[in-house]
Amino acid sequence: MTAFRCIAIPTATAERFRRTGRDDRGQTLHRRVVDGPGFPCRHCLQLGEPGEVMLLGSYDLPHPQGVYWTPSPIFLHERDCARFAATDSIAPIVLANGMVSVRAYDAEEMCLYDLGAVSEGGAVAPLLQRALEDPRARYVNIHTARPGCLLTAVERL
Repeated sequence: MTAFRCIAIPTATAERFRRTGRDDRGQTLHRRVVDGPGFPCRHCLQLGEPGEVMLLGSYDLPHPQGVYWTPSPIFLHERDCARFAATDSIAPIVLANGMVSVRAYDAEEMCLYDLGAVSEGGAVAPLLQRALEDPRARYVNIHTARPGCLLTAVERL
């Protein structure tokens, strides 16, 4: 597979959310106690554990800009957590997700529809590889397929 890394939200963003209690839209973060499946932290890219407190708010995606730009709801551990930094490893929150959407964008931040695909999180590797190997693709975002929330951005190394 082409060398890659999953990109978590910046630590400065996670710290700001925790410190201010506000999201990128200026709205108050919601506190949720993990009581079932889901609750994927976008900083450590791990699932929240039962009983943990997670923050839920709106995050302004850095890419794509232009016509495909959108904010995304995200969960974040209320506690400090280490930012995901592994290379050549699909984020645990992607692998644990029942259905994900792979979305590739070119250098002009336009969606490459022919590279878009949906699969179970555990079966995403070939779809991600196909997008990363395409020379038109500048970067890839992986979202939850049903609600459409960003799980992680992915970049070629």
